[in-house]
Amino acid sequence: MISSRKRLAALAGTAVAAALVLTGCSSDNDSLSKQYGSGTTQNYISGNGAVTEVATDKRTDAVDFRAKDIDGQTLSSKELTGKVVVLNFWYAGCPPCRAEAKYLNTVHDQFQGKDVQFIGVNVRDEQGTAEAFERTFKVDYPTVLDQRTGTMQLALSGQIAPNAVPATIVLDKQGRVAARVLGAVDGPGILNTLVSDELSGKAS
Repeated sequence: MISSRKRLAALAGTAVAAALVLTGCSSDNDSLSKQYGSGTTQNYISGNGAVTEVATDKRTDAVDFRAKDIDGQTLSSKELTGKVVVLNFWYAGCPPCRAEAKYLNTVHDQFQGKDVQFIGVNVRDEQGTAEAFERTFKVDYPTVLDQRTGTMQLALSGQIAPNAVPATIVLDKQGRVAARVLGAVDGPGILNTLVSDELSGKAS
């Protein structure tokens, strides 16, 4: 039987590894520790779907990233300037990530052919697991495997960061953080509105 001290050390290490750069919010780490302490095994931190919007005059520097997706194609924030970018942070074993996949697909499809780019950011899985998820849920936009480098998560350091899994962040046409949905997207409506407002310039 594992001693309490060894168990706590192992759990702390797991929480740090799983969260990677998402550990910027200490309350989230506390939440994960409490899950283990109470005997639950969900092994993820999920927000409640709360939406944070940033007024245009309060937005800070553009998010700067350059990473390769699963197919080896380079995704660069500089090359995406002029487009609204939707970053969805997920991993395959996260139940809310599975639940929201159909809504993300719906909004993605609604903006096909327009200046909108969806990017999945997988924070935990290896390529095979991520690809299996994409096939199962018919995800038709690129995914970056971020579990080893943390490139995409680090790009949001000092910004309104993900801090939960799943989380969805909308960048405006200048590459600045415009909005965040912390937790699962529970329908297409809110995300559709956030993207539409940025695309049309209606965001305040």
